[in-house]
Amino acid sequence: MRILSILLTVALALGAAGVTAQTQLRDDHPDQYTVQPGDTLWDISARFLKEPWNWPEIWQANPQVANPHLIYPGDVLKLTWVDGEPRLSRATDQDREVKLSPEVKETPLDSPIPTIPLEAIRSFLSNTRIVGEATLEQAPYIVQGQDRRSISGAGDRVYARGEAAAGETMAVFQRGTRHVDPETGEFLGLEARSLGRGRVAEINGELLSVDLTASREEIEAKNRLLPTEEREITTRFEPRAPDTEIRGRMIDVEDGVSNIGQYNVVTINRGEREGLESGNVLAVYKQGNQARDPVTDELLQLPSERAGLVMVFRTYDKLSYGLVLQATRPLEIMDEVRNP
Repeated sequence: MRILSILLTVALALGAAGVTAQTQLRDDHPDQYTVQPGDTLWDISARFLKEPWNWPEIWQANPQVANPHLIYPGDVLKLTWVDGEPRLSRATDQDREVKLSPEVKETPLDSPIPTIPLEAIRSFLSNTRIVGEATLEQAPYIVQGQDRRSISGAGDRVYARGEAAAGETMAVFQRGTRHVDPETGEFLGLEARSLGRGRVAEINGELLSVDLTASREEIEAKNRLLPTEEREITTRFEPRAPDTEIRGRMIDVEDGVSNIGQYNVVTINRGEREGLESGNVLAVYKQGNQARDPVTDELLQLPSERAGLVMVFRTYDKLSYGLVLQATRPLEIMDEVRNP
């Protein structure tokens, strides 16, 4: 039986300004918790804390544990008090009753479970890129597949027109959504979705012979070729509040669903230039309704209400992708995001 470990990140700054860990504890927090298969750091944090991204405030490594960053299903986490402050640590065998019975010995594998479910964002980590419009328009494009094929895939050769170097590895992209800021009209970036990749085998003037080495979807004429990106893909996220004040909106959602819920991927009209980083947690606010004052007959704008949490997992200059971690009511495009 494969047992997966849970990555506990301890690189966060300890404590939110002016707020003690004690005030962050949930009223219904348990005194101890047994880690279950499939748990994530976010799941466990939410059992103890009102604000799960403040996990490191109460985590305390046991000196008996060789690697305190890893815990495994079956481990018991205990909440204790040190100098009036809560601390969470892993229980030792002496702290819990152990029932001995014949069984097969199992050895945990060093395969840490990340903070969030990676399957929800995997395609956005590796297969989607935000580019400038000119970048895509000036990129080489596929003219036709070998033997006049209109659809090609891994193992096929395609012919493209444009500039590239012999032997260069190229990713094949399909033009996606053109993102514009809904408030200012500023162009924020063009979404390009990767369909596969190939290697430039021959060059004949402007024509490139490209051997497709991988494909996720059908590759057709007009699909664009871009050099493979050397950008490091982060899968170990450290949930935390942004260092700068953020006020933005969710402007798009994966698959174009009308109601946004937990583990939907959303596009946010704020990015690195505003100070957003991977791991930043933002609160989602729904705009309040309008109401007419029954006494004065004035039209009033009711205040926005907090309705969810989203964690940024990939950033670009003017845009970011985020994963909805919590939704207390259906969310929608144009809902506001701001510091939690």
